[in-house]
Order: sequence, then structure tokens, then C-alpha cells
Amino acid sequence: MTKVYIDGSAGTTGLRINERFKGRDDIDIIRIPEELRKDNNERAKYLNEADIAFLCLPDDASREAVSLMDPGNDRTVLIDASTAHRTDPGWAYGIPELSGEFREKIRHSRRIAVPGCYASGFIMTVYPLIKEGVIPDDYPVTVSALSGYSGAGKKAIAMYEGESKGEELYAPRQYALSQQHKHLKEMQHVTGLKHTPIFTPVVDDYYCGMLVTLPLYTHLLKKKVSPGELRDLMAAYYEGEAFVKVKPFGAEEDKGGFLSANDMRGRDDMEIYVTGNDERIIINASFDNLGKGASGAAIQCMNIVLGLPEATGLNILASP
Repeated sequence: MTKVYIDGSAGTTGLRINERFKGRDDIDIIRIPEELRKDNNERAKYLNEADIAFLCLPDDASREAVSLMDPGNDRTVLIDASTAHRTDPGWAYGIPELSGEFREKIRHSRRIAVPGCYASGFIMTVYPLIKEGVIPDDYPVTVSALSGYSGAGKKAIAMYEGESKGEELYAPRQYALSQQHKHLKEMQHVTGLKHTPIFTPVVDDYYCGMLVTLPLYTHLLKKKVSPGELRDLMAAYYEGEAFVKVKPFGAEEDKGGFLSANDMRGRDDMEIYVTGNDERIIINASFDNLGKGASGAAIQCMNIVLGLPEATGLNILASP
């Protein structure tokens, strides 16, 4: 049985990981007493006892957790959900669908960084376009995203769900206006873009779910493609990937021509829609910011390390 320790189990990602382990008889969750969870000597014991340790912590606390590992411990696999190690070359980046190289690095690594939620949607739309020669690496990328408030952490959740909720919380709120969002570094690093994208994130008054939206001018692309052709290219790139479903061209009409940011709530997979016309194309990645954007991605990586089917314990829609 695999021993699992969750450092930071009280946060939203840690809680979701716990939920996804319910009913699994192959996992033994070792739990530190509440009064000792900030005692580094005790944390070190639990971290080094585990086969898999999830770090669901702020960046500095995640770095501290890594420092608590015994120098000779080559057994424990750390899966970090923070921003701390996402561009560190010594850590595997947790989107196995990008290529066989990404999946194999996850499989054999003892250090795995779970992607950011916004970054997951961005990278999974942009990366194939660069690899397949559709957009140049100097393309002036802009991206917007709409997220439920759960992605903003415990304090934000308390604000949105509290009795003294301010009037401004009932409307969408744009933030990161200085263009310094913490996910930008990995968005540029993993895709290999020469220029940092312009990124506009918006948080709204619903719990979970996310749309990441990439607009493209076709006259700036490296090759001439129609929206349907671009959809087919994306579908071919992700063919056989259970966690990524590129929807048929025009599939948004089944929803009345709308895409709701909470369509994928409670799910651990992602849907990609390609829409637009011969001059302007829009690509949308729809997923749960707490699923494929966080805890679901973390458990998928764990399943790969353990040699299990990747969807074990996760909620994905079976392919037709």
C-alpha cells in the first residue's frame, strides 16, 4: 500500500486531494496531528516516511518542505502544487499530455511540479500550436481567463461566502492589472515564447470552473488554417489522451452558442473548443480550476509514478 502525506491538507487543493482518495484501498494517508502540523521536526518525519508527499502550501513553505527531506532519501516523491518549482529544470512539469518526454519525466522523477490552473489552460492550447508550426515563438500572445473564486484561496472563499460580502463581489473582478501574475513565468517558460503574454484574469461569483481564452489573428500565423483545420490539428495532437477532449468544430452550438466557465465543475479533465472564422480564431480551454487545474492534475501525476491507469480515482468523461 502506498503511504501518502499531504502537507497543507487544510487548503482547497489539499482537501480536494483527500476527497479523491475516498474509496481507494491502495492508499494509506498518514496524518500529522493538527497541533504538530507546523512543527518542522514532525513534518520532516512524515515527509520522509511517505512514498508520495503532496505539498499544498505557499511557495516559501513548499521550499521549506523540500529542505526537510533527508539527503539520502531517494524514495519519497514530492508533488508540489505551489508555484515554487514550476520552472526549475530539476523538477518534472506535470502536464503529461504535452509529449512523451513530459510523461516519461513525470514517471521517473522524484520531484514533480503541478502546473498552475491558468497556466494549464494556456499551455495546453499554445504548446501544440508552436510545436506544429502554426504560430511563431514571437507571436504577440494575449490571453484572458475567467475563474471561480475557489482558486483564490481560503481568504477569498471566506469573503465570497461570508455574511458581510461586499457588493463588488457579486460582479466579475479583473485583477493582476500590473501584468505580474505569478503564472506568467511558467506560461512563457514551458511554451518557449519569446515574449511574455498579456494576461487578463477575472474572478467571478461562483465556486469553481475556468475558461482560458486564446484569440488568434490568422494573418499572423505561420501557416494558413481555417478554424476547422486548426481544430483538427489540435484533436490530432491530443489523440488518445483521456484527460483532453478537443470538441468537434461547432460543438458550442449544442450549448446555444455559449460556453459557461463552470461547465466542467467537479471534473478532472479538460475540453478544448476552437471557434471563429477565417480571419479571427478563438480557442477556449474549459476545466475545473480545482480539478485538472490543481488536485486532479496532482493525482494524475501520482498515478503515472505508481504505474497505475492515469484516471484512477479521478472523474473524467469516457471517450465515445
